Amino acid sequence: MPLIRPLQNADVPAVTAIYAHHVLHSTATFETTPPTEAEMAQRHADVAARGLPWLVVEEAGQVLGYAYCQWFKPRPAYRFSAEDSIYLHHAARGRGLGRLLLQALMDAAQDRGVRKLIAVIGDSANAASIGLHRAAGFTDAGAIRSCGWKFERWLDIVLMEKSLGEADSTPPHNPPE
Repeated sequence: MPLIRPLQNADVPAVTAIYAHHVLHSTATFETTPPTEAEMAQRHADVAARGLPWLVVEEAGQVLGYAYCQWFKPRPAYRFSAEDSIYLHHAARGRGLGRLLLQALMDAAQDRGVRKLIAVIGDSANAASIGLHRAAGFTDAGAIRSCGWKFERWLDIVLMEKSLGEADSTPPHNPPE
């Protein structure tokens, strides 16, 4: 049975390896050099310092994926909008773990006052991520064509959005910092 829980320091090597695979073998991220464990630990610290969630899914003690959100933009007016990121171990795809992770992330983000979750999906041919977000209730917000260059080709990004909680129907309370 999969367990979803907050990332712990001991998970950083597994998360780093999962992400490195995507950096080296997919267009889901536009990074071209895998970050080190120290860099991933710093990214986690940055997310945690903002009070935002970083979750992992594990099974039989093995981390099979992770998801987190970070502020969409650094300016204060954006403090209720976050961008989600989700990555699975390549052998764990197609088992519904992404759906579980994304739902848990949406719930945790809403609990922290996020009103809008934004997906910035690398590669308009990334049917798995687009389908995952669409199934979770995200709607299309647009695409930016040919804005990335990786693996000797131009890549698009797809923008999707999902309103959380009261969304824009009320002024925010308990604002995230």
